[in-house]
Parts: sequence; structure tokens; C-alpha cells
Amino acid sequence: MEGSLEAPTRHTIAWRDEAFYDEPQLEAELRRVFDICHGCRRCFNLCDSFPILFDAIDESPNEEVDDLTAGDLKAVVDACTLCDMCFMTKCPYVPPHEFNLDFPHLMLRHRAVEHRKGETSLVDRQLAEMDRNGTLGTVLSGAANWATKEGNGLTRPVLETVLGIDRRAHIPPFEDTPLTKKGPAILPRPNPDGPAFGRKVAIYAGCHDEFNDNTPGYAAIKVFAHQGLDVRIEHPDCCGMPKFENGDLPAVASAAERISAHFAPLIEDGYDIVALTTSCALMLKFEWPLIEPGNSQVELLSRHTFDVSEYVVRLAKDVGLAPIEAMPRSIAVHFACHARAQNMGPKAMEMLKLIPEAKPKLTERCSGHGGKWGLYKENFDRALKVGRPTGRALVKDEPDIIVSECPLAGPHLRQVIEANGGEPPERIGHPIEVIAAAYGL
Repeated sequence: MEGSLEAPTRHTIAWRDEAFYDEPQLEAELRRVFDICHGCRRCFNLCDSFPILFDAIDESPNEEVDDLTAGDLKAVVDACTLCDMCFMTKCPYVPPHEFNLDFPHLMLRHRAVEHRKGETSLVDRQLAEMDRNGTLGTVLSGAANWATKEGNGLTRPVLETVLGIDRRAHIPPFEDTPLTKKGPAILPRPNPDGPAFGRKVAIYAGCHDEFNDNTPGYAAIKVFAHQGLDVRIEHPDCCGMPKFENGDLPAVASAAERISAHFAPLIEDGYDIVALTTSCALMLKFEWPLIEPGNSQVELLSRHTFDVSEYVVRLAKDVGLAPIEAMPRSIAVHFACHARAQNMGPKAMEMLKLIPEAKPKLTERCSGHGGKWGLYKENFDRALKVGRPTGRALVKDEPDIIVSECPLAGPHLRQVIEANGGEPPERIGHPIEVIAAAYGL
């Protein structure tokens, strides 16, 4: 039977159980799930995992999953970006359906087995050290930004050869100083006339916000303070998403324990926690409780964490917002995968509709970037291919502004639009930047 009469649910990730790493059991589960996918094919137009799987089956001697080699199975896993869109938007067989199918977490399990065996590449492991890389990158920002800039014919071919990062791919530049190190100077006093005066919010700056692009952080700080909120900015550590992509679940669990312990006293003191980056919000709200079930501080943080767009909409409903000037502009909104995966609806659209006369329009497709996956030479052309329909949809009506809730998707979509033959905007920033601009902040 297709579908279920109950709401979808997810099982905890049993990464501490030895059975989780049993390779014959894992292969049997891969083949079981792939056979169900083969019979359904509803996800054919998501990431490349599904076309790779279906082509491999169709080209096999008997057109059956049993014909697939271990290499065929691994190719499917390697193409998965853990965007969660198959689970969230397409698959009719997710739990509690009897087929019990969770494709992304099965791919994660395969990577966890590889990681435990020491098969995660050195480059993947080092790129996932976000705080170390960000700290060094900000200290050496001039040299680092010069060396990683697209079009640098001296260094980018070397990076491609040594690290496998495609010479065309956008590598996020580094700020001179991390966001949280800029001190009280960037934190305005709460607006005493703001409708949320008396409330408190702690912004969790993800690694990209902390080290690579402070702009969304500045915008959120100003918008929140203008509403009367007492604002503070925190970056205790990386949320672990890059290590999650590698299958390094012990490291993710350790990050969950440390960061939730950091935020627990703030929550008890009345602070709401707002994550600037959708992937960070997804980790804090949903993935960490599945990795660390029963950890009371992880569960507390999950209940008190909001995506930044979600939080603005919540404020508007709870206490109202400070009056916003009209902005008669068209806005193309990219609904990022990890915003969709939070199962909260298109909050960026709801937020932008709060601006009088603004005309936001939603595009619900993947950018194709997929975290660090889209940087690699072996994946970059596929990342462009996956993003092409998204790029076309965003520019179709010639909007005044294009935004994305994902900080990696924005620059990648500029490259996609250019590859499609279009003229990309100077910046595809976060929707909170538009709210800040509407306030004149």
C-alpha cells in the first residue's frame, strides 16, 4: 500500500550499536530500499542519486537491483547531498509506513561505516574542520581570498589538482574578523518602543556567518534590536553538518553536547535561540535529537531553536513588528532544501510578505550545491545541472531582488544563472537582508 494515514516520523540514529556498522546487513538494506525506489521512481528529478540508481538498474543484465555491484551502490551514496528532499517531499514509504524507508539516513549510515573504516578522504576530513579553517582564514584573509578567488590562474589549478576543488567553483571568501569578535560595537541597544521590548534572543552564528559573510548576521542583529529585542551573538562551535555529511557521527554527537551545554543557561535565562543558517537550524532542531536521544540539553535546545525567517514570522504573530516602509519590488525567493527539511513551511515567503507592496515569489527547487559536495571537480558540472531549473525559475520574471536562505546556494545560483546564459545579480543574499533594507537599517 502506498502512503500512510499517520504523520511521517523518523527513527533515532543507532550509531552507537554495533549492528549499525554490520556491512552485510547494510548491503541488504541498501538493496531492499533501492528495489522499492526502482519500483516507484517518484524521486527521479531530485538529486543525481536517483538517476544514477535507475540508469544502473536499467543497464544491468536483468534490470534488477540484484545485478548491481558494490561500486554501483556506492555511486548512489556518493551522489547524495543529504538534502532530505526525498524524505520530506516525495517518498510515500517513510515511517510509519511498513516499508520503513529513510533514504537520506541510509546514505548517512553507509558513510558512517566508511568513516569508521578510515575511508573518508583526507580532503573531506580537513574541509569539515570548519572552526579551524575559519580561524586561520580570517587571520590570513588577504592571502586566502586571493588564492581562492575564481579566475586566479595561478592558484586555482593547483587547488584543483591537490584538493580536487573545481577551479570554477565559488569558494566563500573570509572576513577579516569573525562576527562574534567584533564585540559590543555591532550590538545596538534594544529599541524601547519596539513591540518585542523585554524579550531576549541569542543568535547562533553558523560557520559561514561567523567567518565568511557577516552580512546576514548584521541584518538580523539590526532587525531584532529594532523590534526591541535584547540581542547577543554566539558561536560556541560548528554545528557539525560537514562532519555529518562525512558520516563522522561521534564528532557530531560531541558538538551537540558542547553547544547545547553552552546554550542551556541562556535558555533558562529566557533567551530564544535563532540560527542564521538553515543547515545549522536543521541540525539543532532535528538531527541532533536523533543522534543524541535522551540528552536533556539537546532536547531543550531543539525546542527553543528557530530559523531566522521563522522567528521573524513568530514575532509578527505574537507581538507584531515595528512599522515597515513600503517596498514595491519583486523578490524571487529560493526555498533552500534545509529550510524545507525543517517542515515549517516557506517562512521566508511569509516574512517578506510582511513588507507592504513587496511581491515575493517562491521557487521550490534545489540549487544543486549540496554543501561541500558541489565544490569538487567530479561533482561541479552535476551541481550546475541540478541547479539549472532553479536558476531559470528565479530569473524568469526579471525580479528586482533574488534571495536564498542558504549561504552556499546564493553564490552557486549566481554561477548557475550565468551558465544558463543570464545576467546574475551582484548578490543573492539572505531574505533577512531585505527586511533590514525595508527598515532602512
